[in-house]
Amino acid sequence: MSKQRATYSPKWYQDAFRWFYSFILAVLIPFAFFTLVKRGMTRQKDYNRRRFERFGYVAHAPKANGYLFHCVSVGEVVAASVLIKRIMQEQPERQITVTTTTPTGSARVRAIFGDKVHHFYLPYDLHMAMAGMLRRIKPSVVFITEVELWPNLIHACWKRDIPVLVVNARMTDRSARRYAKFPILFEPMLNKLAHVCAQGDRDYANYRFLGMPESKLTLTNNIKFDQASALDASVSGFLGLEHSGRKVLVGGSTHDPEETVLLQTYQAVKKHCPQLLLVLVPRHPERFETVARLIQRAGLTMTQSASANSVSDDCDVLLVNEMGKLNAVYTVADFAFVGGSIADRGGHNALEPAARKLPVMMGPNTYNNPVICAKLAESGALFIVEDAAAMTELTLSWCKNADAAAQAGLAGYAVLEQNSGALDKTMKVVELYNN
Repeated sequence: MSKQRATYSPKWYQDAFRWFYSFILAVLIPFAFFTLVKRGMTRQKDYNRRRFERFGYVAHAPKANGYLFHCVSVGEVVAASVLIKRIMQEQPERQITVTTTTPTGSARVRAIFGDKVHHFYLPYDLHMAMAGMLRRIKPSVVFITEVELWPNLIHACWKRDIPVLVVNARMTDRSARRYAKFPILFEPMLNKLAHVCAQGDRDYANYRFLGMPESKLTLTNNIKFDQASALDASVSGFLGLEHSGRKVLVGGSTHDPEETVLLQTYQAVKKHCPQLLLVLVPRHPERFETVARLIQRAGLTMTQSASANSVSDDCDVLLVNEMGKLNAVYTVADFAFVGGSIADRGGHNALEPAARKLPVMMGPNTYNNPVICAKLAESGALFIVEDAAAMTELTLSWCKNADAAAQAGLAGYAVLEQNSGALDKTMKVVELYNN
């Protein structure tokens, strides 16, 4: 028996329940496959060709004994990118494979790394699919970014003595309570993990609450501070807005109903600040058309970035209907709203606008990144707005008082600089499994 497996042995009933979980998942797979086929009818051919990756039929890795990173979607890809780049720099011969769950995450992998990494969609969490994927990739270590823990993936790695590390690990109170209700499934899964690098005190405490021993836990803090610090300084400007002289309010990574709230805010503030431009960057590309219709129904003039070379002076709203442009958009902004926070999605990354020295607004739902948001709020860089009325009041105050807005932006940038260092701590853990 391997050294890793010798330290833990699940009970028979825990194994039985994992097989029951696998059976339920197998029953649902035909419906999931039908959904993939349906989506493929409206998407590019590459999406159709790749649907079988979900069942473990993936291309062999160019080299064995590499590192496999699993990132759910865009946010996790961006967070992991700074760690992956560091590994590629220090271990240039190491094969890197990156898996994602969503097409937007897949597109982000290609945008950041091109062909420098091996990439495919993570298979469904069936033991045979995961085992087939591992046979083709032959990784020496598997990294899970932030939160997505799959019992059969972790079990398949454990059976093959492949260490599984959770990096920048996030465990909300709600997730911890949910896992605690099903210890028969999640207790053995957690015991099969090799190490967890927690992104904050809350996450560390919740892993301890679930039974993870301190010897397998490291508080690294949030790697997103380092990722934001490493944003490409050469990215500057978007559609000439850096020379427009207009005040620019960006709604980044928005969900329904946040675009409506931003449109209401724009219409109210525009009366007092006629040079204001609203830039909307929806989180998911399938909502581009929906958001375009919202803008049209509001009676506002609109430019769509994918078909534009510039933005006219009489344009009210710029809709960014392209992926991977948010960082560039933040470089031309004066103020930012970070989405997923009025919508109950936990809030997206507030550090990206903070890295561009922008004052930041978010809704009350910030539980995905509580430490980041708390630090930014304490510094006077982040402001919570419940609705359009609160957003209007704050945006108007920033339009009238540019110095106050600039001071808030500088405060956020200072927080980012003061809290970097998670990358180095994470690399020390990675080095423990470098073989």
